[in-house]
Amino acid sequence: MLHKDIAQLNALTAENLTYGHSSGTIQDKKAFIADLETGKSAFNTLQMLNQKITLSGDVALVRNHFSAEAVNSGKVVPTEIENFQIWQKQKGQWLLIGRQAFRF
Repeated sequence: MLHKDIAQLNALTAENLTYGHSSGTIQDKKAFIADLETGKSAFNTLQMLNQKITLSGDVALVRNHFSAEAVNSGKVVPTEIENFQIWQKQKGQWLLIGRQAFRF
């Protein structure tokens, strides 16, 4: 996301991705990647802090604090949110299948 590596984002996200923002907006894979590809959404800085990963078979539950300087539609937005992600191992590769961010 920080380096706008679209090929890598495609490789790391499942086709049925549901990506929830702290604003309540929910995107599918196509919309999530399109916003980054077009520059509608971008990041000057990005850190994931206090990350905790819980494994259960082929599923990983990930919680972290997302600290970033986001750029949304050209406007710089300091961002401090909490994230909950669901990753699933599919055909030997970990893919993001769900993410929900929330303000604290």
